[in-house]
Amino acid sequence: MVNPGLWIATALILIVGFLALLAVWLAGPLLAFLLAPVVAAGLLVMCHKASSGDRLELQDLGAGFKTATTPLITLGVVFMAAMLAIKLVVFLLFSGSVAGGMMMPGATGLGVLLGGSLLALLLSSVLVIPLSMAMWFAPALVFFNNMPPLEACKASLNACLKNILPFLILGLILFVLTFFAALPVGLGFLVLLPWLSGTVYASYQDVFVAH
Repeated sequence: MVNPGLWIATALILIVGFLALLAVWLAGPLLAFLLAPVVAAGLLVMCHKASSGDRLELQDLGAGFKTATTPLITLGVVFMAAMLAIKLVVFLLFSGSVAGGMMMPGATGLGVLLGGSLLALLLSSVLVIPLSMAMWFAPALVFFNNMPPLEACKASLNACLKNILPFLILGLILFVLTFFAALPVGLGFLVLLPWLSGTVYASYQDVFVAH
């Protein structure tokens, strides 16, 4: 609410950039994972300046490309590798269930196909949760605390586990908000992205700074 016009413009830039990356086959999504912590650092700087009463500027979004760039990109590599590992496990499970379902006749084959697909979806969700915990505070810890990437991931995971109930409730709220943000042709993300940035920064302040 400090500068809604600038925040909406920032969200619009990120959405357009993300969609442009997704349009590039294979390399685009990988680059999006790689740059995610760098972009997150810029958003956190904007939140920090807003919280401190400083004047926000659009170029603040690029703060991660000026400070702590190498460790942030290293964090992006960790994130990218983890996501690729999750996708590989899910793909192998899904493809195995499809192959098994096609080899079995009638309802048995259909059951194997559906059961394997649901298991792959469930496994993907289960694996993404600890990864999200490890990445939640990591960009802030790398940028503001000069913490090494892997150490930052470990500290983030431990902090989330110590606050597991609030984290899970927040995750549920975010899931619901994401659903509704996507309904009006995705326009809700213009508000959701700034809100999410502020949420990450506020939780970082509560967990790592206030104490």
